[in-house]
Amino acid sequence: MSREPGHTVSGLGERADSGVLAVTRFQVAEADTATFTAGAGDVLDALSRCVGYRRAQLGRAADDPGLWALVSEWDGAGTYRRALSNYDVRVALMPLVVAALDEPGAFELVTPPSR
Repeated sequence: MSREPGHTVSGLGERADSGVLAVTRFQVAEADTATFTAGAGDVLDALSRCVGYRRAQLGRAADDPGLWALVSEWDGAGTYRRALSNYDVRVALMPLVVAALDEPGAFELVTPPSR
């Protein structure tokens, strides 16, 4: 498959030429919620100071209060990866890593086909 901007992704539409969505999910015990959310706030703050950052949010699953998602949007895969290497991000993120689920988390943004 072509890696050029604007290529078709398995019939889903055109790739948005500028963007990566990063999703990290965490399983957090109820007793650890306050500590986790404070730490996630530190991570969001550190990410917001990185080049290529667009926006980020922390969410809690409606059906499973122990499941959390940190979702961020970046200018591209490179800026997202560099942000993860940033010292302040690493310091803030390390205490939360123990609760992170081991699953793919970086997604190229695509534009759905017109109907």
